[in-house]
Amino acid sequence: MTQVERPQRSDTGNTAPGGLAARVSLGRRFTPVSTEFLMIASAALMLTIFGLVMVLSATSATAVSQGENPMDGALRQGIFAVLGVPLMFLISRVPMSFLKRMAWPALFGAVALQLLVFTPLGIEDGGNRNWIKIAGFTLQPSEFLKLALAVWIGYVLMRKHTMLGTWHQVFIPVVPVGALAIGTVIAGKDLGTAMVLVIILLGCLFFSGVKLRLFIIPVLLGVVAVIALAVTSPDRMRRITATCSDMSAYTGDCYQSIHGIWGMASGGIFGVGLGNSQEKYGWLPAAGNDFIFAIVGEELGLIGCIVVLALFTLFTIGAFHVIRKTTDPFIRVAAGGITVWITGQAVFNIGVVIGLFPVMGVPLPFMSQGGTALLAVLIACGVLLSFARTIPVAEGRSAGRAASAGRGKVTR
Repeated sequence: MTQVERPQRSDTGNTAPGGLAARVSLGRRFTPVSTEFLMIASAALMLTIFGLVMVLSATSATAVSQGENPMDGALRQGIFAVLGVPLMFLISRVPMSFLKRMAWPALFGAVALQLLVFTPLGIEDGGNRNWIKIAGFTLQPSEFLKLALAVWIGYVLMRKHTMLGTWHQVFIPVVPVGALAIGTVIAGKDLGTAMVLVIILLGCLFFSGVKLRLFIIPVLLGVVAVIALAVTSPDRMRRITATCSDMSAYTGDCYQSIHGIWGMASGGIFGVGLGNSQEKYGWLPAAGNDFIFAIVGEELGLIGCIVVLALFTLFTIGAFHVIRKTTDPFIRVAAGGITVWITGQAVFNIGVVIGLFPVMGVPLPFMSQGGTALLAVLIACGVLLSFARTIPVAEGRSAGRAASAGRGKVTR
């Protein structure tokens, strides 16, 4: 009788589950990021670097004329960039559950920070009281309020996702709380920032899938509020109705707009060369802030402007792909609000520089001088990147379920 040798017992069955779990965990950590992640991150980084170069160019001339270090403006901006870029990638690792839990605390904290402008810490500039000074640094709290409002509306509308067919479920508490947050900015007489906040609120409502008949009411309320704020302020009405197509108001309300147009026109196609702007030598007010796009057009010409527009387009396409691909209503609404904020603010700023809109004091995201604005936008990009990370995970799970279903089939 032939004996058959029994195979030795293997411990693979005992160790496989643990080893498999370790390999899966390690694999998730090194999973390639989505195309949307790369588009948003690369656009944000390139715009930030581009902005640092242009801030250095736009502020060095006035700094030298005042006896200051020509690098001061760029160095201050660089400090916030060095803080913001790592923070952007750190926030991109934050799970969705944490962002949802932070919705209410973030809104309360942002509103409380905004209210500090009405304390002795507040600073008034150009008729607007929208800044605070702490430890030698000037901060603009309303920049953080933009992000907090978008995330909070996304969380609230996610909780009411199945009840958005009735008007009171849509309006309460989104419209009253949103109006209260926007009111803290309006109280500081900053109409430009208030308009951006209104657009964020409307954008969140749009991407939540609210019925059109319910969406029209908030739109009308927002338009009426903006018109009322403009009409009740003689200074705002004068700037809005100013005719800048000729030289009649050159020394008045059109001085900045006319010099912005001159800067753009003198750049031509290739520009006068980086650092060779004439307008930045005291002719163009806020050359490093709200009108930095005019310096881009003058020094780098039409080509430089097209590069900036292409980077914002790349960012917007990546963000809209996240909105389109996600199945999470929180991600869709919050990402919609953030995208409308950054893209809409860029459109407003560039429109002001080329003369389409009156001067509103809205900075160009990523590029305008202002550490708080740069930090807030980079944090918002981190939230978008966190949203983008959910896309390959969802696709991977779908592929895994499909593969498991395929393996489970028995061929007869």
